[in-house]
Amino acid sequence: MNKKRITLKDLSKELDLAVSTISRALDDHPGISPETKERVRSKAEELGFTRNSIASSFRKSKTHTIGVIVPQIDIHFHSLVISGIEEHAHKSGYNVTIFQSRNSFKREKRITDTLQNNMFSGVIICQGAETRGIDHFRKLKKMKMPMVFYDRVPTGFEANKVIINDFESSMRATEHLIENGCQKIAHIGGPQTTGIFKSRYEGYRKALENHRLEISSDLVHFTKGLTYDEGLSAAKELLSHRVKPDGIFCSNDYTAVSAIQVFQKNGFKVPDQVAVVGFSNYPISKIIEPNLSTVNDRAFEMGLAAAKLLIRQIEEDGNDLIESEIVTLKTELIIRESSSK
Repeated sequence: MNKKRITLKDLSKELDLAVSTISRALDDHPGISPETKERVRSKAEELGFTRNSIASSFRKSKTHTIGVIVPQIDIHFHSLVISGIEEHAHKSGYNVTIFQSRNSFKREKRITDTLQNNMFSGVIICQGAETRGIDHFRKLKKMKMPMVFYDRVPTGFEANKVIINDFESSMRATEHLIENGCQKIAHIGGPQTTGIFKSRYEGYRKALENHRLEISSDLVHFTKGLTYDEGLSAAKELLSHRVKPDGIFCSNDYTAVSAIQVFQKNGFKVPDQVAVVGFSNYPISKIIEPNLSTVNDRAFEMGLAAAKLLIRQIEEDGNDLIESEIVTLKTELIIRESSSK
């Protein structure tokens, strides 16, 4: 019978040390004390631990640096994700380098080329809105670059992913409006070429279908980027129709705030005449009057989960490089004044 191969995780349990500490001790990292190095090496020899030669050579050619590709740093959601990533990365002895794609497919591809050529340990990625192909991700996978995708993730591509259930979250938000007496519910959505915004729209539709409410094209407006200005335009268009909405579910908080302001300026009382729910729990949701009901998408926790998944993939002797795991975080509907009739 073949003896079970000893892994870094086994050493971690034996020594009560983090996998990252053991890995750096075995690599003779200057940040690890000589006493800890000797303790780790002694236990490794005792248990018969041997490095996976392919994974070991891959790690030794890298720095302890994680690359993070985000569409926009100035979006509150992504800044919270980055904070979560850095929180866990710092504790695990990794540095973080941020790259901003600005939602450009070409720019995203150039960033992945940089990651290949500059010996990063791994990468955490949120796809840009303009991304259509995944060949640049396939190149990273072919060279065994550890990867984790978050929020906007590629379909039909086996990789580690951290997401929320956008469909269920949006259905629950829309049902909240229905439970509060809304019958003509509008939706201000994002580009339907992006999976998360398509799912949010489908969740909205499903809630209406479940309650046998009309789904009117006059009450649905899709934007290119869910910006504040696009929210203003969408809200004005909703007001231009003969039938006015008595509830609005928006795919983010910026457009929800726009809708509240436009309807208030046109004499509508929020939430008495039109109730509004957003998505993401941006700081502005607690500043706007009335305070905005919204979905907490747990961005910080998403960053933590992505960093944990990536560092585990980097350090567990390469065993997870061919695996894929999907972590789905639970969201929370935060009910505030904008929807409480």
